[in-house]
Amino acid sequence: MNPLAKGIRDYLALRRGLGFKLVRHEAGLKEFASFLARKRSSHITVALALEWATQHAQQQPAEWTARLCVVRGFARYWSATDPLTEVPPLGLLPYRPARAQPYFYSDHEIRKLLRAAKTRPSIDPLRPCTYHCLFGLLAVTGLRLGEALGLRLGDMDWSEGILTIRGAKFGKSRLVPLHTSTCKVLADYAKRRDERFGARAEGYFLVNLNGNRLDKGEVHRAFYLLSRQIGLRAVDASRGPRLHDFRHRFAVETLLRWYRNGEDPKRRLPILSTYLGHAHVTDTYWYLTGTPELLGAANKRLEKRWEALNAGSR
Repeated sequence: MNPLAKGIRDYLALRRGLGFKLVRHEAGLKEFASFLARKRSSHITVALALEWATQHAQQQPAEWTARLCVVRGFARYWSATDPLTEVPPLGLLPYRPARAQPYFYSDHEIRKLLRAAKTRPSIDPLRPCTYHCLFGLLAVTGLRLGEALGLRLGDMDWSEGILTIRGAKFGKSRLVPLHTSTCKVLADYAKRRDERFGARAEGYFLVNLNGNRLDKGEVHRAFYLLSRQIGLRAVDASRGPRLHDFRHRFAVETLLRWYRNGEDPKRRLPILSTYLGHAHVTDTYWYLTGTPELLGAANKRLEKRWEALNAGSR
């Protein structure tokens, strides 16, 4: 194994030890190493990194930027071993992906969606209950879809009302407390599910008609169908409210509740970050889109602080 290949292996092992999966990175770096070998270069240069990243003319600029980012991360690491390594600077391919605008569901819209899911005709009598339970769980907990689909029966602590989220993003596990009303809905579903498929602790909690884990694509299709049925999406619309928007809504609603209760959101933000399973508090800022209600609450808090400061200076 040549030094560069060994360096790539060690780099991936180090990053994965920190919880990153890096499936795309592994394939990309191996391809880049082969590219360097064909170019008879034993060092990473900006010119070669750029040539490799943009060599497929049919790819979109976003793909070029992603490929260069893969090389940049490894080059930073490898420069400590090979001082001749050139690290591609940021902004060399200045493509910024457009951020999807989060949709903030109203309570009424969520109730309509859950009602439609529960009353949806199906040859499988458990299926409507499954989607009712899944969509409701996403709305009240802010879980990632993959986390909800990965839940197993053994992850539910009924006596304490706590979910254990295992092997989530970055390989982190965490505890998610549930409201008693949520526990009641989940317990009702669990009873129906167990009557049909048994109560093995290692079995998936939310299941399809064969008792296996729900498929992500199937879940999205069911959501799109139901959201069109209740008017959340136009029949011919390719874009609209997403399941991931439940996570945005949960974060914003939590922040609003703190403002209303007179609590300091800045101090409590690490709690929300941990609850959502983020590696850093800064990751949580992405979810805190400035809705008019949230901005209004923030302004009121700021006004109160200014009033207190002015009163103290008199």
